[in-house]
Amino acid sequence: MAVALTMANLFGTLNRFISRLDSEPQAQQQSRSTSGYGFQILRNNNPGLALEPWFDFIIGINGHNVESPDQNLFATELQNCAGSTISMGVYSAKGQQIREIYVSIPSREAGASLGLALQWSPLNVTDDVWHILDVMPNSPADVAGLLPYGDFVIGSPDGVVHGDSGLGYLVEQYVEQPLRLYVYNNEYDITRMITITPSKQWGGDGALGCVLGYGALHRIPAPLAEPAQAPGETLFESAGQDQQLYHPAATPDPTQSSQHQQPPPPAPVSNPADFLVPANMTFASPPIPSTSPGPPPGGRAKKARAHHAVAPAAGLDDYFAEGEKVSRERDNAPTPKPTSGLPPPPKSGGPPKAASPAPLSET
Repeated sequence: MAVALTMANLFGTLNRFISRLDSEPQAQQQSRSTSGYGFQILRNNNPGLALEPWFDFIIGINGHNVESPDQNLFATELQNCAGSTISMGVYSAKGQQIREIYVSIPSREAGASLGLALQWSPLNVTDDVWHILDVMPNSPADVAGLLPYGDFVIGSPDGVVHGDSGLGYLVEQYVEQPLRLYVYNNEYDITRMITITPSKQWGGDGALGCVLGYGALHRIPAPLAEPAQAPGETLFESAGQDQQLYHPAATPDPTQSSQHQQPPPPAPVSNPADFLVPANMTFASPPIPSTSPGPPPGGRAKKARAHHAVAPAAGLDDYFAEGEKVSRERDNAPTPKPTSGLPPPPKSGGPPKAASPAPLSET
C-alpha cells in the first residue's frame, strides 16, 4: 500500500513538472510581447517617415535597445548621427510585431529634426482596446456608424480609458450626452473619430447597443496586406500558361516601320469533340438520292437497316422497331417471313374432296 502511494505521488510530481515546462515558453513569449518600454509616437509631422502615431514605439536605435526615458539623451544621440542614416527598432501594436526601419537624419545646418512628438510609455498601454463584436439595429452604436468585427475602440479625447471597466465607466459619465471615441478599423487600416450618444432608452440592452470584446483574444491584429475584393473582381488567378486571357490590342505607332511589327499568332484550331452539343439541337437528315434501284426480281424489296443519323421523328420509329425486334428474339416469338409471289393457302379446310356416292334405297 505504501509503495502504491509513493508511486502515485511520484507520477503526480512528474506531471506537474512537465506541465510547468510546457507553460514557461508561452508565458515568456507573452511577457516579451507585452512588457517593456519605448518612445510612443504621439505626432508625426514628417510624411516621409513610416511611423504611425499611437501604434508605433521606438524601442531601439543603431542595434541597441533604448533603455533610458530621458528624451534629451535620445535627441542627443540623433544629433550625433546628423547627415547619416540610422536604424530604428519599432514595435507596432498592430499584430504586436517588431520591425526595423532606416531613417536619414538631416544635417546640423538643417536642424537635425525628425518632426516627431514622443512620450516614454509602456508597450502594453495599447492593450486597452475594445473589439466591436456585434451591433444592434437602431442602437446608439448603429447610429454612430460602428462596424462589427472590424472596429476597435482605442481611446477617447474626453477621458482616459484603462482596464476592462475603463470604457464602461466613461460611458456611464456621458449617458444622454455626446461622447467622442477614437476607432480603428482593421479591414481598411484607418483610424477615425466618431461621436456617439449613450442612452438607456433606445429600446434594447446596454447604453451603446453593441457587444464588446476585451483581452488577449481581442488585440489589434496585423492589417490586411491586400484590399478586399470588390464584387465582380477575380480573387484567384490561374498560373497555367495554357489559359487564354484577353488583352486589348495596343494602339499602333505610326513612327515604327512595318518590318518591326510581328504578325499575330494564328488562332488555335478548335476540336469539335471538346464542345458540348445541346440536347435540343436538331440534326439535318442525310441527303436522299433522287433515284433508287428497283426491287430485286422474284420478291419484294428487303427493308433496309435503320440508321440513327436521320430526322428525329423517323429515328424514334426505327428505334422502337429495332427494340421490338430484339424483344421478339429474346421471347422466341416467330418472326414473320417474307412471302413469295404464290397465293396464300386457304384459311380453313383442305383441298376439295370427291363427292360420296348416294346411299341405296330399299324397296
